[in-house]
Amino acid sequence: MRKQRKPSEPVFKAYYQDQGWLFPPNLNEMIPENHLVRTVNAIVDRMDLTALYAKYKGGGRSSYHPKMLLKVIIFAYTQRIYSSRQIAKALRENIYFMWLSGMNRPDFRTINRFRSWRMRGVIDELFYSVVEILEEMKLITLDSYFLDGTKIEL
Repeated sequence: MRKQRKPSEPVFKAYYQDQGWLFPPNLNEMIPENHLVRTVNAIVDRMDLTALYAKYKGGGRSSYHPKMLLKVIIFAYTQRIYSSRQIAKALRENIYFMWLSGMNRPDFRTINRFRSWRMRGVIDELFYSVVEILEEMKLITLDSYFLDGTKIEL
């Protein structure tokens, strides 16, 4: 028979930090369908990355996939994370970054090298492509543009 509790006693949900999982969680199920990270993922998947792929010679050790690194950097920028060390930290600690990277964890040097060397010369083209795809998906309009409170009519 259950113990009767007084109406003034607090009741807590079960809390077990060391509880094992029969199956590991699927990160995809933990990301809401309309989350920004899914939009970034869809946009980069639609982009033509030929110019970025051309920056890789081949041979040697395998590299992190440039599509994954680009997704991570674009999403980091949307979250106002610009530091390579902070992006690397997010890849270890933030479920959205983990999902986007497929649980890959490039270190801050790899992220910095990708941004400063691999993206050099193609970054403008890549970000223009992002804006074009956002407009195609009707997620933005290019009627007006605001930057630091200044309105520019196009």
